[in-house]
Amino acid sequence: MLDIKFLRANPEIVKENIRRKFQDHKLVLVDEVIKLDGELRETKARCDVLRNQRNAISKEIGTLMSQGRKEDTEQAKAKVAAIAKELTVLEQTEDNLIPQIREKMLIIPNIIDQSVPIGKDDSENVELERFGEANVPNFVVPYHIDIMEKLQGIDLDSARKTSGNGFYYLCGDIARLHSAILSYARDFMIDRGFTYYIPPFMIRSNVVNGVMSFSEMENMMYKIEGEDLYLIGTSEHSMIGKFINTILDEEQLPQTLTSYSPCFRKEVGAHGIEERGVYRIHQFEKQEMIVVCQPEESALWFEKLYRNSVDFFRSLHIPVRTLECCSGDLADLKVKSVDVEAWSPRQQKYFEVGSCSNLGDAQARRLGIRIRNKENGNYFAHTLNNTVVAPPRMLIAFLENNLNADGSVKIPQPLRMYMGGKAIIELA
Repeated sequence: MLDIKFLRANPEIVKENIRRKFQDHKLVLVDEVIKLDGELRETKARCDVLRNQRNAISKEIGTLMSQGRKEDTEQAKAKVAAIAKELTVLEQTEDNLIPQIREKMLIIPNIIDQSVPIGKDDSENVELERFGEANVPNFVVPYHIDIMEKLQGIDLDSARKTSGNGFYYLCGDIARLHSAILSYARDFMIDRGFTYYIPPFMIRSNVVNGVMSFSEMENMMYKIEGEDLYLIGTSEHSMIGKFINTILDEEQLPQTLTSYSPCFRKEVGAHGIEERGVYRIHQFEKQEMIVVCQPEESALWFEKLYRNSVDFFRSLHIPVRTLECCSGDLADLKVKSVDVEAWSPRQQKYFEVGSCSNLGDAQARRLGIRIRNKENGNYFAHTLNNTVVAPPRMLIAFLENNLNADGSVKIPQPLRMYMGGKAIIELA
């Protein structure tokens, strides 16, 4: 959410930002907010005048009563009553205007960084770098479900019976590999100085509204019926919510956190043949990284975060590339975003395995996350998040890039301690 003072002073900058995001239908919101904000300020100013008048007349009433001037006293009381009546109406107007302004402000997108490439959708995202050689083996790489089934590691049919489409049972060495990847990701981030967390897996609506836009919430979140609780779509939701209405000392920053959680997503809409199997599912697990920092440090932390993901995948011999999201592909709260994509030898293309986002002060402004500064006044923090790893999507990249011609799968050295020393997953 933007600072209302910034919008008030720079409406054309806000409108141009909306155009850069190809959301012209939101242009009208800027003028609507300015109009409502003007009405609110006029109302508040009138209220202040009336309160001052009421206070002055109230003091005068005491003097008049002590002087025995009954008629003047009654006239003064009548003025106070009239003021009180007008104030009641004006205060109700205030109460009506404030949520109207907030509702519209929540829809107006954050100001994107000047370095963000301009484009309508993800087809216009810009490749930054490639890491590792994207090899294609001299044998056919099967579909990831076929690889898992031959290793007796997945049961989709039973999951359809218990839960429907978009769910799975992992078993045997594939289930163990899934857990090993998460354990390695946890320790990888701890070794880089991040504090490990396991957060709540449900959050209240005020936290949901603080961390994401309403449209994202509707498309992603599962609501608990009869409760003010939502299942999280990522641990970022809980971890940023942890700081709601908090004032942090500058010495406490940056806060560098890594968190594990299951994730629950509606995954609304159709996604194509390559997104069947376990690519897009309703329930998965993820290791996340989160940073809360001072505004001047967020650009540096942004680059550090996505490079952590690159280093993690490269440590497991998986080629990756980084892709900068264009303006039209950025969620409304984001200032800048880079996707990390892994190489798929079967498809002979890259696919998304993680996303790093700098949200500026948007989440902090919504949730009231401030930094204490005694000299210049408190100010809003910046928040960032990035995926370390999200099995089972990671399993697709891992299995394809470590597959042997005979159908067995190599286990890279960093994972072996989590796999009981195994160097290979063999066919049963």
